[in-house]
Amino acid sequence: MQTLFPREALLEPLRRMVRGRPRMALAGAGVLALAGGIVAFGPSRLIAQIEGDRGIAPVVTTGDIEINGIQVDVQGKTAQEARQAGWHEAYKQAWAKAGGPEMGADAIGNLVSAVVVESEQIGPHRYRATLGIVFDRGKASGFLAGHGPSGGMRSAPMLVVPVLYSGGVGQVYEVRGIWQKAWAEYHTGASAIDYIRPQGSGSDSLLLTAGQPGRRSRIWWRALLDRFGASNVLIPEARLERQWPGGPVKGTFTARIGPDNTLVDSFSLSVQDEGQVPGMLNQAVLRFDQIYTQAMTSGQLRSDPTLNVDHPVIDPGLAQLIRTGEAAEAEQAAARARAEADALAAQAQPTPAPTPEPKPAAAAAALSVQFASPDAGAVDAALGGVRGTKGVEGAATTSIAIGGTSVMRVTFNGTAAELAAALRSRGWQVSVAGNTLRIHR
Repeated sequence: MQTLFPREALLEPLRRMVRGRPRMALAGAGVLALAGGIVAFGPSRLIAQIEGDRGIAPVVTTGDIEINGIQVDVQGKTAQEARQAGWHEAYKQAWAKAGGPEMGADAIGNLVSAVVVESEQIGPHRYRATLGIVFDRGKASGFLAGHGPSGGMRSAPMLVVPVLYSGGVGQVYEVRGIWQKAWAEYHTGASAIDYIRPQGSGSDSLLLTAGQPGRRSRIWWRALLDRFGASNVLIPEARLERQWPGGPVKGTFTARIGPDNTLVDSFSLSVQDEGQVPGMLNQAVLRFDQIYTQAMTSGQLRSDPTLNVDHPVIDPGLAQLIRTGEAAEAEQAAARARAEADALAAQAQPTPAPTPEPKPAAAAAALSVQFASPDAGAVDAALGGVRGTKGVEGAATTSIAIGGTSVMRVTFNGTAAELAAALRSRGWQVSVAGNTLRIHR
């Protein structure tokens, strides 16, 4: 039986999204563009993009601190005594991994709220197991403050976009992927990073795609982060390469952060067959958490000020160029004022006796000079070199392209060929095309 979806029923949630964020007017325009796509192509195609089980809901993260993968192998007079000794040993190992100070096993046990048995083997006098120890954050936080790799710090909320490349295809929430599953099942209670892990259902599969990290629009990123209540974005990228079907699998993992997709670190892991890939991905998630925690403690992972569209931050190099241009304009204005004052003073002098009329001086020419500008220093050097050339009355930039070719406008008492000759005498290499010169060292 086919279900009909009225057009207004589909458009109304999008209108509510726009009304709920008036500060993101341009992001709202993007949503309306999506609504236009619904009208143009029909609701059935859009529903096909988001229906079905595409994502995996993350595990419920409590405030408790969970340390997994603790391995113990102890002996005792009885099986019960060996098991109890194994648990006490696990308490100590987990407490050390959590960054706690040195304490006795009984004192640590008072802070434990649960023990997760991942696997265990119990013999008459021996106990071998892999355990997970859960500490009550309310009781343990007082001992852990200032300890551990993060020094007790906690990051701002960070949106996680787990990108997987497998078989040459990139994916995030387009299908139920094993990489997103590894992040969804990761217990983040013990981490210093406040991860925000989208479920991947509904519109998540449209907004968070493998191509999203390539976007540079701060307005689009701000709208996306506002939707999930995040301050910045983490992009853990996994790339799987299979040697042959059922054979070894190599994973290359790259940690990136921010809207510029900035590289933080990378590493590689390998397994012998396809069945070991989930375990490799779980191990990779732990490595990513360590990398991002270290980036936070070093100051590399923080809220990006360029994402604040209400108070945009100007790049320091660009700000310096703007100040240089303003100073040049002020200098030219002062020169014009002095020239006008001199002209008025000359008019106030008594009329001298007639003298032979001198030949009129050549009118100053306005010429365009192009120059390479790899950085702000190159712009200053080019302006200083041209202004110091004999016959140049003024020079100011009209177009600045850091890393490319910038343009300045030069007022010169002479022709373009004469200016070219004067610049060559100062060590510049010059090419002339009409009233446009191109210079370089």
